[in-house]
Amino acid sequence: MTLEEAMRARHMVRKYTDKPLPEDIVAQLNQRIEENNRKHHTDIRLMLNDTNAYQGIVKLLLAKGVKNYFIMAGDEAPDLGERLGYAGADLMLFAQTLGLNTWWASGTFSRKNTKAVVGDKAVLGVVAVGYGATQGVQHKLKPASEVSAYEGVAPQWFNNGVEAALLAPTALNKLSFFVKGQGNKVALTYKEGAFAGVDKGLVKYHFELGAGKENFEWV
Repeated sequence: MTLEEAMRARHMVRKYTDKPLPEDIVAQLNQRIEENNRKHHTDIRLMLNDTNAYQGIVKLLLAKGVKNYFIMAGDEAPDLGERLGYAGADLMLFAQTLGLNTWWASGTFSRKNTKAVVGDKAVLGVVAVGYGATQGVQHKLKPASEVSAYEGVAPQWFNNGVEAALLAPTALNKLSFFVKGQGNKVALTYKEGAFAGVDKGLVKYHFELGAGKENFEWV
């Protein structure tokens, strides 16, 4: 499965089976994490056979059987959210290519328990990863015309990018972004909010995957 195929197959999954992650899968995930940490200057960690991040009544109502997850962390900085969102999108789709399922949780996890692992790093979310009890369902998508505009006739790469961006796992599935294109220049704006930075990174990764980074440049 390619990343493009994974992007279309990936859906939010909140219930997981007890099937453990094989050693070769864990090794591949850790290698991908290392690559992303090096590239984006983040401190993402993979936690295995651990339930601490999901302790609490509300959290248990939202997630079932979560034992493995990424802690999305890094040094506090204005652009940390965007960098973690971008890296997280890559990890989630890579996990999907390995036959795994994921769920990004920005608010329903124990910050105290994750901080015990990463120390003084900022934690902006955790991503459940494992074998889902189901494959999830597609979230409701907005029409492309509500989230994008292109000056003149939009090239196919732009349309493909918008279609891919709509598949991004944004907070509460609000898809509160707008993509504007002119020539080979593309601008991405996002409504301000608690998760805006992370969501912007998630959307940016998906747009690039759909459009092809060689076809445009961000402005």
